[in-house]
Amino acid sequence: MATWNDLVTFIRREYEIMRDEPDEIRIRLHYGEPEDREQRTQMVVVAREVLDGREDWIQIACPFARLEQVDLVRVLTEVGATTVVGGIVLMGPYLVLRHSLPLLNLDINEFVDPLVMVTGAADDLEEMFTGRDDF
Repeated sequence: MATWNDLVTFIRREYEIMRDEPDEIRIRLHYGEPEDREQRTQMVVVAREVLDGREDWIQIACPFARLEQVDLVRVLTEVGATTVVGGIVLMGPYLVLRHSLPLLNLDINEFVDPLVMVTGAADDLEEMFTGRDDF
């Protein structure tokens, strides 16, 4: 997989699409068994970014809380101790777990594994720090 269009085609085939725009696609992942009344979901934004006007990258971004809902030092401490991929950023009023990858020569597992890890970690953070399932 080496182009944005290839990645989007794969995402459309494999995931539940929430919104589809030229340089951004939003998907929803589900956690727990389908028959589980407590099944959680996590929204993730996969966006195309162009680095230095020449290199295509993808960004995986999962909001998990509003800044005013959490103790930022506790969140950063938790992420520093437990999270392998991604980093916390503030996007508007939202705390977002975000990870970026170069698109050139990207293999499918190099996308799927970070996608699963970032969304799973964001869902865990959301549950841990807000006790909710808003995203």
